Amino acid sequence: MAGVARMLAAVVCAIMAAAAMAAGGVGALEPSGWVRAHATFYGGADASGTMGGACGYGNLYAQGYGTRTAALSTALFNDGLACGQCYKLVCDRKTDRTWCKPGVSVTITATNFCPPNWDLPSDSGGWGNPPRPHFDMAQPAWEKIGIYRGGIIPVIYQRVPCMKKGGVRFTINGHDYFQLVLLTNVGAAGSIKAMDVKGSKSPDWMAMAHNWGAQWHSLAYLTGQGLSFRVTITDGQTLVFPNVVRPGWRFGQTFASNLQFK
Repeated sequence: MAGVARMLAAVVCAIMAAAAMAAGGVGALEPSGWVRAHATFYGGADASGTMGGACGYGNLYAQGYGTRTAALSTALFNDGLACGQCYKLVCDRKTDRTWCKPGVSVTITATNFCPPNWDLPSDSGGWGNPPRPHFDMAQPAWEKIGIYRGGIIPVIYQRVPCMKKGGVRFTINGHDYFQLVLLTNVGAAGSIKAMDVKGSKSPDWMAMAHNWGAQWHSLAYLTGQGLSFRVTITDGQTLVFPNVVRPGWRFGQTFASNLQFK
C-alpha cells in the first residue's frame, strides 16, 4: 500500500508540474518592478536613422522590429547582452506634467547602444553616462508618450516579456572557420545567455562565444553542413533548433525556425 501511495503522489506531482509549465513556462520572464529613468529620441519621424546599430539587426523594418525600438545606456546595455530585451515605458507625470502624455505607455525592443558623453554632465547632455539608466528611443515610439518640444522626459520603466510572431530566426555571416550567427525575433526574455551549435557531420555540441550585439560565433569548420542550435535565453529557458539551417547554406542567408520561446 505504501508503494501505491508513493506512485500516486508521484503522478499527482507530475500532473501539477505539467500544469505549471503550461501556465507559465519554466523560467518564463515576469515583468520587473518599475524603475525611474529618462528618455530622449533619435532617428527622425520615420525612424530611418535608427537602422543598423550596435545589436547588429540591420534593417529594423525588414527584421520586424519597426519603430518601437530604443538605444540603451551603458547601465542597461550590458556589453550587448541586453540586445533584444523588451521594456514598457510610461512618461512620469508626477515628475513633469508639461511634456508627458497622460494615460499611455509604449513597449520597445533594445536594438542599439546609447554611448556616454564624458564631455557633458550626466544631467545636462551626458544622458547615457554611467550609472544612469537611459533610453534613446526611436522618435515615433518616444512620441507615443512624450510631447516633441520637450526633447527629454522622465520615465518609469519595467522589463517585460517580448511578444513575437513566428519562430526565432538565424542569420549566418562570417567565413570558413568563423560562423557569425545573428539571432532575431526572440520571444520571452528576448536576450541570449548561451548558445551551442552542432553540424550534421559533428557528433557533439560546441559552445559558441558572444561576439557583439545579438551575434554569437563559432570557430569550427561547419561550412556546407546542416546546422542545429541550442539556445538559452536570459530567463533560463532552453530550446533546441534541430537542422534549422539546411545543408549547402551560404553566408548571408537567414533561416526561420518554427520554434519560439514563451
